[in-house]
Amino acid sequence: MKKNYTNEWLRAFLAIFFILGIGATFFLFSNELKESAEKAKIITKKSELIGPSKETTAQKSILDSLNILKLEYDVALLEKTSLSEQLELERKNVQNLMEIIKVSKNPSIAQIQIYRKQLLDLKTALAAKVLEIRNLKSQNKSLLTEIESQNVVMYKQKTENDTLLLHQKKLELAIKDAAKLSLSNFKVAAFREKKSGKELETEKARNAQKLKVSFSVNGNSIAKTGKKVFYIQVLDQKNTVLGENKLIEFENDKALVYSFIVAVDFQGKPVNVYGVLNSDGNEFKKGTYFVNFFDKQEIMGSASVTLE
Repeated sequence: MKKNYTNEWLRAFLAIFFILGIGATFFLFSNELKESAEKAKIITKKSELIGPSKETTAQKSILDSLNILKLEYDVALLEKTSLSEQLELERKNVQNLMEIIKVSKNPSIAQIQIYRKQLLDLKTALAAKVLEIRNLKSQNKSLLTEIESQNVVMYKQKTENDTLLLHQKKLELAIKDAAKLSLSNFKVAAFREKKSGKELETEKARNAQKLKVSFSVNGNSIAKTGKKVFYIQVLDQKNTVLGENKLIEFENDKALVYSFIVAVDFQGKPVNVYGVLNSDGNEFKKGTYFVNFFDKQEIMGSASVTLE
């Protein structure tokens, strides 16, 4: 009986000891967890107080500078100069560097230095291109000013040339007009010829054997000298062309039907010209006959005669 009592007391003691051991172990473990959590909080607070690392700050600063540089390249590209292709290539280099830096995690000091060196090179390249663009714009402005000046000179010269040409044409026309021959004293009369050969003027149609025309070529010292040909056109009462009734065409698509021609050796001095239209066996009928005098296709004068 005594033995059983001892065993029960021993078991109770061991149970109490076991429970106390477990409690102590749990207490110690809980304290360690609390200390670890406290330490983690302290480290986090220190990190927050200290802030991002110098490398991270430099990385962000370089990205900001690259963004600004990209905008400057965009502005430079708006100029649309011969350097646009090179500027576009440099702008792509800026974008590529930005992408490289963005994906870079915790860059080292050496990497940051490389990024700064590349940023400086891109800035230097842009500054050189901007300076070159300014020089090109200045040259273009000077060239435009020179072109405008030349255009003004050329316009004035063209105006002067046009004026000279106009005066020349007017002078040529004046000379041409002045060189033209002028005719006067247009006459026509009917004649009969006696057996002795003497000619007598007549107004009788039954007696008329020929129509004799005459005119004067006025003197002109600047007119071309030499042989001059004039065309005589004789029309009867039915407006029929008498005589040779030939057609002649001129260079300006004009034509003339004439009765006969007369020629004279003109030497700049006044000269009288005569021409005859014979009846050639055909009697002249009663009525009025009209005679037109032509210098080529240009009518110079006219005359008429009426036979009874």
